[in-house]
Amino acid sequence: MKPGQERELTTRAFEWWTQRLGHKPAGIRTPSWDFTGDTLAIIRDLGFAYDSSLMADDRPYEIIAEGKPTGLVELPVEWILDDYAYYSYDRHSEAYNRVGDSDVYEIYKGEFDRAYEEGTMFLLTMHPFVTGHRSRLTALNRLVDYMQSKPGVWFGTLQQVAVVARLQLSATH
Repeated sequence: MKPGQERELTTRAFEWWTQRLGHKPAGIRTPSWDFTGDTLAIIRDLGFAYDSSLMADDRPYEIIAEGKPTGLVELPVEWILDDYAYYSYDRHSEAYNRVGDSDVYEIYKGEFDRAYEEGTMFLLTMHPFVTGHRSRLTALNRLVDYMQSKPGVWFGTLQQVAVVARLQLSATH
């Protein structure tokens, strides 16, 4: 993007969502997880409480910039927990990455099991046009049922997770 274009587009999106929601959005996930050298300043200026675009850990953490805490909670993403990696179609190369629904379930289940053992976050990235098909929804429902069978599992919005993470991070400082 040209200088200033990211700020302009992010601000326009922020204002659009604020108007539609009736309140300011609490966080952001940058398109395609493209976090630039300008992104942090932009999202801090807009007052976001969290970002969910980076991959530095499996657990929530506070973003540090120039050696200083920013107050911004990162809810990290990971390609292994993104449905697009298993079901994508690249129209330019005509390559279709198709992993079986049961195999995707086992990958997600394995990732969830370890997160559960560690007592930390399990964050899927899902696209309606990718997972929003019958067989894939069946596998997702199976995963949710499995997760709900475990004691103490909590499902929350990213905003809710960020609030809990902020409290936990504050307790460790």
